[in-house]
Amino acid sequence: MGPRRALLSVHDKSGIVPFASGLSTLGFELVSTGGTAKVLGAAGLTVLQVSELTGFPEILEGRVKSLHPAIHAGILARRNRPDDLQTLEQHGIRPIDLVAVNLYPFEEAKAAGAQGAALLEWIDIGGPSLVRAAAKNYPSVLVVVDPRRYDQLLAALRTGVPEHALRRELAQEAFAHCARYDASIAAALDLSTPTEEPEGARRFPGLYIRRLGKLQDLRYGENKHQRAAYYQDLDAPVEGLVAARQLGGKELSYNNLLDTSDALSIVAEFSQPAVAVIKHTNPCAVALATEIEVASARAFAADPKSAFGSVVALNREVTLPVATAWGGLFLEVIIAPSFERAALEILQAKKNLRLLELPTMGQTHNDLELRSIAGGLLIQTVDRHALTKEQLTTVSARAPTEAQVRDLLFAWRVCKHVKSNAIVLAREEGTVGIGAGQMSRVDSVELAIRKAGYSATRELLSRGTVLASDAFFPFRDGVDAAAAGGIAAIIHPGGSIRDAEVIAAADEHDIAMVFCGVRGFRH
Repeated sequence: MGPRRALLSVHDKSGIVPFASGLSTLGFELVSTGGTAKVLGAAGLTVLQVSELTGFPEILEGRVKSLHPAIHAGILARRNRPDDLQTLEQHGIRPIDLVAVNLYPFEEAKAAGAQGAALLEWIDIGGPSLVRAAAKNYPSVLVVVDPRRYDQLLAALRTGVPEHALRRELAQEAFAHCARYDASIAAALDLSTPTEEPEGARRFPGLYIRRLGKLQDLRYGENKHQRAAYYQDLDAPVEGLVAARQLGGKELSYNNLLDTSDALSIVAEFSQPAVAVIKHTNPCAVALATEIEVASARAFAADPKSAFGSVVALNREVTLPVATAWGGLFLEVIIAPSFERAALEILQAKKNLRLLELPTMGQTHNDLELRSIAGGLLIQTVDRHALTKEQLTTVSARAPTEAQVRDLLFAWRVCKHVKSNAIVLAREEGTVGIGAGQMSRVDSVELAIRKAGYSATRELLSRGTVLASDAFFPFRDGVDAAAAGGIAAIIHPGGSIRDAEVIAAADEHDIAMVFCGVRGFRH
């Protein structure tokens, strides 16, 4: 039936000339389409144009080139089926034994700003058809979509017939390549589809497609008996934690990544110098200041006990004074936009401390959160609601001072990052006690006050500490507990059937109370 045939049609032409040369040396006849054929011909290789093989020219400005039985029958014919081979012979079709194809760069075109009809022209049709046909018939046809595989495949061909395992592996890569390609197109078209939702609202499609690329296998999951891996969202900009560069320390663990992501999301809330200390996906402390050194000192003083083994995020450079102050602390991860050289030297001496540099510490552009549940997935928009003082309604007899309003707004922004039921105590834009994850709201209040008693700033409770609650108080007992702890002002959404009773309790204790009308649950 003649020499073996290889069909080469690649947009990414890196490595294609030496690969084709190697195939030619092994006795393959080379078949190619326009652009690839020109490159191979210019390198002195003999190439059969697809149009010569099909007897039909490229038409529709290249939209139709390889979509022809002379090509696809040659790929799809099963070599162990005499009737398939007889059909090829009957129609004068030669088998194609190897297909090397990669696709039009749709993602790159979209990223470069292509839209509408111009973007549609970057949707490859013939390429995916060739790849899928070859991958379907992988026991008989080799398919390669990644130029990094060329040398391996040539080496296998030089030793004889490539093993079934390699053929199957290449086929799996080919189908994954097509799946990623189609998903990127579906996502792009979905986002451009007009909807009746309010302007700026994110559409939740009937079929949700998300492409994830594995960055690394992790040593284990939450516990050592669980397996885990770290993936990047391929449909989102490279930003946030996946864009961070590790400057020192051990490999990041599953729990490290969870905590670091939460710490990053907190400091991204603030334009002022901010430090967040995280433990088990809850903040131990958050503090703002005009200098990062002061914010750092206040954050660690707020709950030094819980800070042991924590993850720390800063939205300013780690300076030498900050690094020196942390010298005796056991920390898991530090993430910051940058590190002073002297600070980095001190911290790198701690061989297990993971140091992450992320110059862009702001909010990511991704506006959706995904969480798995048994048998499904929940998707919601990210909670980026930011209160202003104009949205607050004073409901108590005593109004909060300007300083208390500032602290109430700060405490509320921290509160939405704390697991419900959540209570945050704050003073001078720094937390002094946090009650997280309690089943009863009054328990969260009492826990936050107790935590404040452990802090180096506990004296602040008697000097006007404020309290934020992520949801309304269902009973007055939470306010009574806050009063016993010396709280001066409270912010919560309001909306309970017992609001009048709760407000009366605030007035009874001379506590300023404001409603914000927005709940901040985090489960």
